[in-house]
Amino acid sequence: MTNKENTMLKKGKVDIDRDILLSIINLATKEINGVDALTNTELSIFRKLSKTKSEGVNIKFDVNGTLNVDVYIIVHIGYSVPDIAYRVQENIKNSLNSMVGIKPGKINVHVSGVNCDEATE
Repeated sequence: MTNKENTMLKKGKVDIDRDILLSIINLATKEINGVDALTNTELSIFRKLSKTKSEGVNIKFDVNGTLNVDVYIIVHIGYSVPDIAYRVQENIKNSLNSMVGIKPGKINVHVSGVNCDEATE
């Protein structure tokens, strides 16, 4: 690390609001073809009642400061569930890294259901 880089690191700190992270994860999930919706069915009753950007998304920082993500989705019928889950994980990882410079630890995708209504596609 050069002196210039070292000096730049000491100039201050950046705080990122939790809602920003939730919004990035929410949008990254919805970008994937085959994802019908995010759902709160697996979240606690308190989280279900709060109407925030966290619908279908749960984030936690562990003791090391690593961001762990849980996403609860409903998929369209006819799509490969493992493929969608992998693409959601990759898109969340890439979006967080490119937008806010965070490399998440675990990204768990929970498929809560399949939408059989073809009219929504």
